[in-house]
Amino acid sequence: MPKRPAKDDPESKFSQQQSFVQILQEVNDFAGQRELVAENLSVRVCLELAKYSQEMKQERKMHFQEGRRAQQQLESGFKQLENSKRKFERDCREAEKAAQTAERLDQDINATKADVEKAKQQAHLRSHMAEESKNEYAAQLQRFNRDQSHFYFSQMPQIFDKLQDMDERRATHLGAGYGLLSETELEVVPIIAKCLEGMKVAADAVNAKNDSQVLIELHKSGFARPGDVEFEDFSQPMNRVPSDSSLGTPSDGRPELRGTSRSRAKRWPFGKKNKTVVTEDFSHLPPEQQRKRLQQQLEERNRELQKEMDQREALKKMKDVYEKTPQMGDPASLEPRITETLNNIERLKLEVQKYEAWLAEAESRVLSNRGDTLGRHTRPPDPPASAPPDSSSNSNNGSQENKESSEEPPSEEGQDAPIYTEFDEEFEEEPASPIGHCVAIYHFEGSSEGTISMAEGEDLSLMEEDKGDGWTRVRRKQGGEGYVPTSYLRVMLN
Repeated sequence: MPKRPAKDDPESKFSQQQSFVQILQEVNDFAGQRELVAENLSVRVCLELAKYSQEMKQERKMHFQEGRRAQQQLESGFKQLENSKRKFERDCREAEKAAQTAERLDQDINATKADVEKAKQQAHLRSHMAEESKNEYAAQLQRFNRDQSHFYFSQMPQIFDKLQDMDERRATHLGAGYGLLSETELEVVPIIAKCLEGMKVAADAVNAKNDSQVLIELHKSGFARPGDVEFEDFSQPMNRVPSDSSLGTPSDGRPELRGTSRSRAKRWPFGKKNKTVVTEDFSHLPPEQQRKRLQQQLEERNRELQKEMDQREALKKMKDVYEKTPQMGDPASLEPRITETLNNIERLKLEVQKYEAWLAEAESRVLSNRGDTLGRHTRPPDPPASAPPDSSSNSNNGSQENKESSEEPPSEEGQDAPIYTEFDEEFEEEPASPIGHCVAIYHFEGSSEGTISMAEGEDLSLMEEDKGDGWTRVRRKQGGEGYVPTSYLRVMLN
């Protein structure tokens, strides 16, 4: 569809459309509150907990390292204790062996006195070394027992206490995060409640009767309802006098038998019609639709005329500036644009006059049809049947509708012009055909109303050239039509 303001959209007049737009706004506000909740949870809960979790990991690692260090010291002390124990045991065996050797030599009569003295000295030395190993082993054992008692009764309990305190602080922070979750939700509950109330108000604002009246006003044709069909006596064709009001009698007096399909096609408002030729003055439309369409065209021409006049004034001011300060530009370079603007103004003025004349003629036709309707129908029309259809009601309704719709109202195009136009086709414009194609040079994200998004290198159909405002209307191959910046396109006209 062409770009147009929201207030000019016919759908905006229906209460159901207005309610839908209001509900979309409330849903948007609702989604905004959910985004606020997500942002608060991300910053106040997730980010803080992630940061605190890293701190907890570092502290936990430090406590574990401290525990491993204490355990390694205890294991080292135990190894030293084992070494001193084995040394003491070895020295004791050596001392005992040396004492036995000295005693044996002392009792041996063949041994010299020097050998005996030497063996006794060796035994005494071994005994002294065993005594030193014993003292070292006792000292090492006492030290290990002290370190072991300190490890199990002091160091490890302190480390476990620190780990316990760390875990309690972790649980406390996690609980605080849970509390922030509920607090964040509670903060937006009043606003969400207002959004839901707004949705309820929008739902209650739907007025079916009003929408029906709006639809009638948008699409009423303005035709006068046909009168009764006159009786034509075909039993006396020779004496029959031609009547201008007879549908089946040509102007030369010869009787003409019309087919039921042709007369029915003219009388039934919802019958399938052949496509009519679209004219510039919209004379193919019913009078009321013609009047509305002419009013729209007249308003558009007036807006374009005002735009061209404003542009002409701006060009004149720019020319005066160039004439006063030649270094800013050449005044002669603006002459083609000023001439083009003047030509556009003259053309638009002629079109405004033309549409004003057509509009006055259409309004007079609508008024005459209304007067004819009031004069012809002295009694109110029968209400529509609401009972379920059966054979008798169908036959009665059919005969009554044939009677009421068989006569054609007089029109300016002649008697053969159809009374009704096609409701499902002629009230909508034909889809415009492309006037060229273009390629997107840059990526554009169409976020405002009336614009359309496009990707770099995308092929587009050119629907309307730039009219001086820097925007071009294009259509995408996968569907969708809107405006994009002209400077973002490489245009090729057909």
